[in-house]
Amino acid sequence: MSIEELARENVRNLTPYQSARRLGGKGDVWLNANEFPTAVPFGLTQQTLNRYPECQPKAVIDNYARYAGLKPEQVLVSRGADEGIELLIRAFCEPGKDAILFCPPTYGMYSVSAETFGVEYRTVQAKEGWQLDLPAIAEKLDGVKVVYVCSPNNPTGQVINPQDMRDLLEMTRGKALVVADEAYIEFCPQATLAGWIADYPHLVVLRTLSKAFALAGLRCGFTLASEEVIALLMKVIAPYPLSTPVADIAAQALSQDGIVAMRQRVAQIIDERQYLIGQLRDIPCVEQVFDSETNYILVRITASSAVFKSLWDQGIILRDQNRQPTLSGCLRITIGTRDESLRVIDALRAESV
Repeated sequence: MSIEELARENVRNLTPYQSARRLGGKGDVWLNANEFPTAVPFGLTQQTLNRYPECQPKAVIDNYARYAGLKPEQVLVSRGADEGIELLIRAFCEPGKDAILFCPPTYGMYSVSAETFGVEYRTVQAKEGWQLDLPAIAEKLDGVKVVYVCSPNNPTGQVINPQDMRDLLEMTRGKALVVADEAYIEFCPQATLAGWIADYPHLVVLRTLSKAFALAGLRCGFTLASEEVIALLMKVIAPYPLSTPVADIAAQALSQDGIVAMRQRVAQIIDERQYLIGQLRDIPCVEQVFDSETNYILVRITASSAVFKSLWDQGIILRDQNRQPTLSGCLRITIGTRDESLRVIDALRAESV
């Protein structure tokens, strides 16, 4: 028997998530991963690397709970929000029996995580404007334990209608968890659902330090939920999910000064987003620029595959969304520095000649 045959069948058949780094490219303008464009310096304060870290570092949990307006017992920290996605499936879904549900076009890790654990995933395509199709979701809920809703949604950039979220939470009460993936919520903080957890104990909110906190390289995310949900996730999380240096830097980033600095970065990105949107709308090959509440924009472009390849060859790395349902001809552009915006604008103008 070959090594390949020893592997689980669902893993043999699995197509791994195509992260920005896996897709490669040799660019100097990296606008394909929704990162903050410049590095923020941090120094380490902890030198106890001979000891295992705390499973849930107190300073990180306390700081994030204060920031999110919750109790520390309602916060779990993990290796990015991606680990939070997985922990929820591991804790709540029986392989071969239960299912998860999500609404494409959306983030690709929901399906990959389900397939990895041998859990069925169901999809309900979003309506026009990429809002939830609630009647279609209601028809597919039988056997579903976890519903993932990305808001603001990646890659489309819009917030999910709050009343639709409330209706979904009522529809799933006593049957399934609803997971609001808020990786980009710092760019529209008024839209967070974290304050709803008290009314909906089956609501879970995912967060990250990768975007507005400019710490994608740290791999640090949070799950916000009722104390009961957090206690169950603590049963399945790895013994030491965060290294000591990660916990050290995360606690600093979540200090009061760190949060002030984050909000300044958000204001900078929103200003640059508005500038880039305004410029793109005047370029002939740009058919449509969609509104965004995030640090990226979705753009429909004439001959998008050829344009994507041309910019790639010039070292301008964007994210091709053509394969997602309803996103034919669409590229996603992360908001970078003004110099990076100008590179994109000039390159697209040259494609229009």
